[in-house]
Amino acid sequence: MNILRSLIYLALLGTSSATHGAEFTAKVIAVLDGDTVMVQRKSGLVKIRLNEIDAPEKAQTFGETSKRSLSEMVLGKQVKISSQAMDQYGRMVAHLDLNGMDVNAEQIRRGMAWEYSHFHGNKALVALQEEAKQVPRGLWALSDPMPPWEWRKLHPNVDGKPPVASAAITGNANLPGCGSKKRCSEMTSCEEARHYLTQCGIKTLDGNGDGVPCDNLCGSRK
Repeated sequence: MNILRSLIYLALLGTSSATHGAEFTAKVIAVLDGDTVMVQRKSGLVKIRLNEIDAPEKAQTFGETSKRSLSEMVLGKQVKISSQAMDQYGRMVAHLDLNGMDVNAEQIRRGMAWEYSHFHGNKALVALQEEAKQVPRGLWALSDPMPPWEWRKLHPNVDGKPPVASAAITGNANLPGCGSKKRCSEMTSCEEARHYLTQCGIKTLDGNGDGVPCDNLCGSRK
C-alpha cells in the first residue's frame, strides 16, 4: 500500500510540474460550490479549485448563495484558466478569467468567499474583503459568518473540500509553500501553525488530534 501511495504521489507531482503556470481556455460545465468548478477539455473533464479563496460549504449557511453567484458568472461560459498546481486531491488549483474579469477576486468582492491567500499575501484580495466587510456585502451582512475551515472542523463527517491557501501541492513539508518546520516551537503564529497543519500535513502540530494546532499559540478546542 505504501508503494501504491508513493506512485500516486509521484504521478501528482509530475502532473503539477507540467501544469504549473499553464494557461488554457475551456468551458465550465458544472459549478460544484462557491470555489470549485468542472471544465471540459479535449482531454476530458478537469476539476478546478479556485486559488486563494475559500467559499462556504454547500451545507453551510450561505453555501448555496455563494455557489449561485459563481454559477451566474461562469456556468456554460468559456473561461481562461491560469493553472498554478495540482493538489493531492487531484484538483487543478487555478485562477479563472472571464473576459478580463478575475473570477476569484470577484467572489471576494461580492462577499461570497473568504480571502485565503498564502499568509494573506495577496493584498489586493485582502483589500477587496475589507471593502465587502465595510458595505457590508454578501456573507458579511450575516451577524456572525463562520469561516468554512472552522465549519469543517465542527462537521468532520459532512462531505466538504479541503482549503487551498496557496498554489503549492499539499501534504509534504518539502514541497513548494511548505518549509522544513515540524514543531510548535518553530511556529511564529497560530496562522502559520494552521498553514503547516492543514496545507503541509505536519500532523505533529496537533498532538491531541482535536484539529487545532499548537495549543500554546491557538488554544485548544473544548
